[in-house]
This record gives sequence, C-alpha cells and structure tokens, in this order.
Amino acid sequence: MKEVALGIDIGGTNTKFGFVDRDGNMYGETSISTVKTPPGDVDAYLKYIHEEVEALRGQIPEQLNIVGVGIGAPNGNYFTGTIEYAPNLSFRGIVPLVKLFQKYYNVPMVMTNDANAAAIGEMIYGGAKGMKNFIMITLGTGLGSGFVANGELIYGNDGFAGEMGHLLQDPKGRVCGLGRRGCLEGYVSATGIKRTVFTLLGEMIEDSPLRDVTFNQLTASMITDLAKEGDPIALAAFDQTCDLLGQKLADATAIFSPEAIFLLGGLAKAGKELLFDPTKKYMEHYMFQVFKNKVELFPSALEHRNAAVLGASALAWKEMGINVD
Repeated sequence: MKEVALGIDIGGTNTKFGFVDRDGNMYGETSISTVKTPPGDVDAYLKYIHEEVEALRGQIPEQLNIVGVGIGAPNGNYFTGTIEYAPNLSFRGIVPLVKLFQKYYNVPMVMTNDANAAAIGEMIYGGAKGMKNFIMITLGTGLGSGFVANGELIYGNDGFAGEMGHLLQDPKGRVCGLGRRGCLEGYVSATGIKRTVFTLLGEMIEDSPLRDVTFNQLTASMITDLAKEGDPIALAAFDQTCDLLGQKLADATAIFSPEAIFLLGGLAKAGKELLFDPTKKYMEHYMFQVFKNKVELFPSALEHRNAAVLGASALAWKEMGINVD
C-alpha cells in the first residue's frame, strides 16, 4: 500500500485535491465546486469533500494509504487550523476546519493560507527550487501571496503575515469580500479585472463585444481572449491591472528584497504580452532605485501541475517530520 498525503486547495470557486507521495508524485487529482453545498454550511462542505476524495481514491488502481493531510485555504491559519474571516468563501467568522475535518481522517493534519501552500509547492517542486527569498502571488478569485525569506515561509506572529491582497489601494475604493474598501484584490484578480471592465465601459466609447455581456456572464478568460484580439476595453483593463500590480510588487520588493516573484492562477494565464511584460515594466518604473533590474518576474513552473495541492501535501509531509525533495 502506497503512503500518500492528501493535499487540498480550497478556492473561492473551486476546491482542488490530490494524493501526493513524499517524492512529489501525484496519484490522481481533481477539482470540485466550492459553492455546490449550501452557503455557510461547513459540515456539508467537508462531507462533500470526503465523499469526492474517497470516490477518487476508489478509481486509482494502486491502494493508497492517506497518512497526512495538508490544506491550503484563504485566511487559513497555520497555528490554529482555522479559517478566519475568509473574504471569498461563504464560511463566515472563525471556522475550526482542521478539527472538523479530522472526523474523516484521523491523521496529522495542517493548514495554511492557500498562497502559502502554493509558495511551498513552488519552492520544493517548481521554479523557486534552491531560492531562499521569493514571493508567490496567486491571481484567482482574489489575490493571495506567500513570502519566503531565508528559506522559510513567513507566518508572522499570528499566522497571517503576507496578505498582499488586502493592502489598501484606495481607502474610498471598491468594496472587497469582507466589506472593506479599496483592497488590492478588488482591482488585481479575476474578479477585479471584471470590475475594471465595467468601469471602463462607462468611461470609454469604443465598440466592444463586452458591451453585450452581463457582469455574471463575464469571465477573466473572456477578457483575456478579447485582449489578444485587440479589443480596446479589454486591453485598457489589463493595462490598469498591470499598473496596480506593478506598483504593489515594487512596494513588496522594498520590504522583502526577493530574488524573484512568481505569478500563478487564472489571470496569470493571460501570458507574457498581456500580463508579465507590462507588469514588469510598471514594477521597474515604480521600483526604489537600489532594487531596479534585480528582481525577476516569472510564471509558476507548476502551472500545469497543481502548485497549491503539491504545496499543501508537502506541508503535511513536513508536519510529519519527513523531508521532501
């Protein structure tokens, strides 16, 4: 029987999970809807995850023994095993997720911020292998971030260090998922670029297929596709997004002096010309002089593997005292 860790990545839209051995080999992975169960019903959600995990395990020819569980979740607290006031989940307040999920798997279990899990995955299995100082940015429903300094993930005093998505961009700006105004993720994320498009539709007069799409129909991938076709509103939305992201990456560099910054997630799939090149241009423009041209901006090397699932599983192996390579 093969010993594996169950790695789970809880996102605002989808929950991904897979079985990973200590060498980083994936024995099946899948994605399920985070919003399928009744909003706010944590017990129903965890029951659903358990059912889907066991269904996937039953499809794998090799017998798998789950010896540990690692979970990446928005506002996941490594120290307490709780999700606390997550802006993009329907679970409100403080949720003792690890304690509740141990009903199904009585094994060592650990949780951290989903972007922290992705950073661990990048450090162990991806492009940050061998790096001691880097930043991981996840651009999904919201904006997550994980900071590695001197080879160690930064958790801070209470487990919540590195929340770049909730840096203030504009104190009188857009309302975020927690009711706070002006958070960066309200502008720089898959949701944020949708909101930017609708602002631009009111400010610009150019023709665009975007004028015939409702907000609920619109997706970040639609904006990306139209930008690649030269749509003026989609291009302007990406330019504004890259400008704001470049500003905040320059700020983060002034504090952490990373060797590299990695971008991961749906919006990062927009690619070199739409996202990476303009973000790097703006980042260098806003950069404090001593850091100019020192920080690389990379797509995640695990784009076609699940960085957060790999990272969450590596976290579980580490919790069990087993090093992974």
